[in-house]
Amino acid sequence: MFRSASLTLIAMNPANEGVTEAVQNVIKVLESQIDEQLERLEQPDEDELSNLRAMRLKELKQRQSNQRKWLEAGHGEYTELATEKDFFSTCTASDKVVAHFYRQSTGRCEIVDMHMKKLAPLHLETKFVKLNVEKAPFLTERLNIRVIPTILVSVGGTVRDRIVGFSTLGNVDDFSTEMMEWRLAQADGVDYAGDKTTPPAMQPPKKSFLIQTKKTIRGNTQESDEDE
Repeated sequence: MFRSASLTLIAMNPANEGVTEAVQNVIKVLESQIDEQLERLEQPDEDELSNLRAMRLKELKQRQSNQRKWLEAGHGEYTELATEKDFFSTCTASDKVVAHFYRQSTGRCEIVDMHMKKLAPLHLETKFVKLNVEKAPFLTERLNIRVIPTILVSVGGTVRDRIVGFSTLGNVDDFSTEMMEWRLAQADGVDYAGDKTTPPAMQPPKKSFLIQTKKTIRGNTQESDEDE
């Protein structure tokens, strides 16, 4: 060990011939202590391993408990709200909510539906819902929703972000599901392990499988299917 060797050189250096035997013994003790600490760091003892296992087990139990709670609250599925009152109750019951405000006559809403259906089972921490604006005129007006599709991200009962149309999703119809995931993560709408500062297309390739949509639903990415 480097530090141990340094202490040994102090005792062996001719300039330190006056070092007493007691001091040499102290140096040996320090060497032994340092070596023991380094070895402990390299090879954790049973107590440390036991603590690590206990911490990991606690984390897994908490995660399992959270997942059970989320599933009981209807997380894991992309569901439609029957009334605008359900939006408020949903945001109160779930800490994270992604709400798609749609109109059946707007084709781009079908693209949003496709991505929401894929993301819902991947992010149990978030409640994914949709609401027909024609059935929620009061809420649509109150939330100042002018463009369809609009996606609201609610965290802790407060609307933190909104995705209006596809302008922040590459402004194309064939953006990937990962792109939608990344965009929702900007306001902590979903738990995201990647780089929030860089769009997925600009990030280095990952080894893990990434969900992507290969085809466009509308076909022409230049046409806007948004309603105002």
